[in-house]
Amino acid sequence: MRHGGYGGGIARAGQESFDEELGKLYDNKVMLRLSHYMKPYRLLGFAGILTILMYTSAVVAIPWIIRTAIDKHIAVGDLNGLNRLVIAFALLLVVHFAANYLHQVILAYTGQRVLHDLRSELFSHLQDLSMGFHNKYPVGAIMSRVQNDVYQLQEFFFILIMSLADLLALFVIIGAMFIMAPMLAGLTLVTIPLLIIVIIIWQQYARKSFLRVRQAIARVNVGLQENISGIRVVQGLNRQDTNYDNFDNLNTEHLQANLQSSRISAGLMPVVEGFTAVALATTVMVGGQLALDGVLEIGVLIAFALYIQRIFDPIRQMTMQYTQLQKAMASGSRIFDMLDLKPEVQDKPDALPMPLIQGAVKFEGVEFAYTPGSPVLQNIDLTVEPGELVAFVGPTGAGKTTMVALLARFFDVTAGRITIDGADVRDVVRTSMAKQMGMVPQEPFLFSDTVSENIRYSHTEASAEEVEEAAKAVGAHEFIMGLKDGYDTVLGERGGNLSIGQRQLISFARALVADPRILVLDEATASIDTHTEQIIQGALQRLLIGRTAFVIAHRLSTIRNADKIVVMQQGQIVEIGTHDELLAKNGLYAQHHALHQGVSVDDVHDNGANDASYESPVGPQSPQQSSAG
Repeated sequence: MRHGGYGGGIARAGQESFDEELGKLYDNKVMLRLSHYMKPYRLLGFAGILTILMYTSAVVAIPWIIRTAIDKHIAVGDLNGLNRLVIAFALLLVVHFAANYLHQVILAYTGQRVLHDLRSELFSHLQDLSMGFHNKYPVGAIMSRVQNDVYQLQEFFFILIMSLADLLALFVIIGAMFIMAPMLAGLTLVTIPLLIIVIIIWQQYARKSFLRVRQAIARVNVGLQENISGIRVVQGLNRQDTNYDNFDNLNTEHLQANLQSSRISAGLMPVVEGFTAVALATTVMVGGQLALDGVLEIGVLIAFALYIQRIFDPIRQMTMQYTQLQKAMASGSRIFDMLDLKPEVQDKPDALPMPLIQGAVKFEGVEFAYTPGSPVLQNIDLTVEPGELVAFVGPTGAGKTTMVALLARFFDVTAGRITIDGADVRDVVRTSMAKQMGMVPQEPFLFSDTVSENIRYSHTEASAEEVEEAAKAVGAHEFIMGLKDGYDTVLGERGGNLSIGQRQLISFARALVADPRILVLDEATASIDTHTEQIIQGALQRLLIGRTAFVIAHRLSTIRNADKIVVMQQGQIVEIGTHDELLAKNGLYAQHHALHQGVSVDDVHDNGANDASYESPVGPQSPQQSSAG
């Protein structure tokens, strides 16, 4: 992973939603990468450039025709020639309007198509990046960075569209002025270098001011997002007044930054207008004297006055967009840094599809560390037969979740290997393996779609009957039919219009509708009430037949009948056996069973394990272990 590129930007974005680095005014690498996305639309781009040339030609021709009308026809009383020129002028105005409209539409369309393709590639790439990337960087930071950087490129394309025509017209106009009257053109345009010097000085202050504005609005957005997301805590702890004062301070800083920026921006306009007036006055004074002396034609003088108005506006516009261009280059650099990141978990070139899984799983000398030198799992050896129900228990941070994450190949082992039916999981195509595995997480995640679409999420070809059968199997059918539109009920964000237990039942149905050969329940009953848990327990007895299942246990009652209970502590397996076997050993499992039952170890055999929780920490844990549980 490239920490010097995108990684650094994301890390900063985690602290402040809008990373406001400013890049080069022009970055050749970024432009070359963008040109790759423009290739499919090169014919449109060519048409856009052609219309820009037509527009620029019309802009330059209008004053030239006026000059010709005055000097060649009006001055000599040539009415017929003047009439022909008026017709030509009218046609030129049509070309001017059409070319101006077409070049903006064509280039805008091209830019939007490029951004569409870039967003699609970013979305696909983010889904392919390994869990290590997503664990390292906050979701909000990734979303903010992607959305804001693409938005900056969108602004860049808009500026590009508006500036190309103006910049081209600027050079052509200057050329036309020197063709008409070289000496007058030199005198008139002597103010441009002076204006550029003033703009360079102005930019030093403007850049700091514009940056302050964006940093201020970033802090405002962060404060707003935190308070809205944490509204329950805010109201529960009666922090409204204090939070308002904090937000008001941020908002006031944003106000002051904007006022300062407005003053600096407003200062540029009079300067540009002043230089325009000086250039115009020079034209009138010097050109007027030359006209009186008969050296210069009146039409040339008028054309110069019109050209001057067209010269300074593009300079002012491009100056105001200077910082935006810098931001766009920095954004482009960060986007391409992200696209250059390679997934940590990748299929080998010679990887083969996983055949139908029978369910034999082996952990052979497995070790794993999220960061080098901080092992989370050590010397793991475990054999699971097809169709067995295996439960992992142990304190938070013992490595239970990491075990199933390695089995699903969210990460690759640091040492050793994991096999399914004798095949190393690193030697098969991951998607072919994932299609035969189902996982139900502790925190159910539902999408803003219908109930039926949420259930068939991993099995989109499932029929309505299959969806309903899966829901019935886990005991969800009854409450689903009680919803307003049954299976067609549209769920709110993250399933917010359902209870936690109902959301989890739908997650169970989602995992089972795909008929997985290996099923993983990652503390899937931790957030479910006792009544719902009883419904699921009855369903699991039927659903786990013929499947290998791994359960991370929160309540001992959920795994009492497991074929194997694997007790983990500090990244190692310390005990393996059935519930009764482990109680008979009077080891770690028995001790904590007794602790949660409130009895002595000697009385364990007489008390059972009804709804006991097994999450008491055992011994010291490292930070890595605490996050790996």
